[in-house]
Amino acid sequence: MNAETSMNAEIGERLPALARMGYAARGVIYVIVGGLAALAAWGGGQTAGGGQATDSKGALLELLGAPFGKLLLALIAVGLLCYAAWRAAQAGFDADRHGTDAMGLAIRIGLGVSAVIHVGLAVFALSLITGWGSGGQSSGDESSREWTAWLMSQPYGRWLVAAVGLAVVGAGLAHLVKAYKASFVARFDMNPDERRIIVPVSRFGLTARGVVFIIIGGFFLLAAIQQDPNEARGLSGALRALQDQPYGWLLLAVVAVGLVMFGAYSLIEARYRRIQVPDELR
Repeated sequence: MNAETSMNAEIGERLPALARMGYAARGVIYVIVGGLAALAAWGGGQTAGGGQATDSKGALLELLGAPFGKLLLALIAVGLLCYAAWRAAQAGFDADRHGTDAMGLAIRIGLGVSAVIHVGLAVFALSLITGWGSGGQSSGDESSREWTAWLMSQPYGRWLVAAVGLAVVGAGLAHLVKAYKASFVARFDMNPDERRIIVPVSRFGLTARGVVFIIIGGFFLLAAIQQDPNEARGLSGALRALQDQPYGWLLLAVVAVGLVMFGAYSLIEARYRRIQVPDELR
């Protein structure tokens, strides 16, 4: 066995543990995001976002202010890097056997984008711990507007932004289909009693995240149509858009509970998901 083969085998041996740590970190973040959104819906609680619905960065800021906040952030940062590694394995080595047809490649590209996003979140968490960089002053909405402005400055930029919007809407619809069909069950090792609890929780969580993705994608499409990067929004912007609707507090409260359930779904994945090690890493 040469050095490269040995290294790949070692990575493959550790991959299930990395994936489970990653799912757990994502779960904690979404539980916090959903909890803060619920506080905003009911008008209570003083948070780092001033009592407003927030996003993943806001959740990390909340952790910073908690007892042992820097230690918690360090653990979450490690978990996010583990999750990024798992997403990279899913994308690059096709760990979940999505294949190489058009649909499979689209899913794998999305998984690769997810890996990059979670590396960015891990770096953000580390910046909060060390105090270097902006220290978290740039919100998810600001980042969305900055990226949209950069895309629009490129050749065919308006169409690139529209493509991003369609991709995000597509991801949201995929969440809704996954919730409806409960296709995630095939990847879980659980008994019938556990399934009776896990399936409804997972469906609710996936539906809520799907709705949020569709709203975010819609804002990207609006930015493309109006050629205005300021129309782009991230997770916190989507939640605030819900809050601004008639009976917005109720809409936000339902989605907030759903996001907490998506966090629970991620924690369920950490416990029950069957992690397939790619053949290349065996």
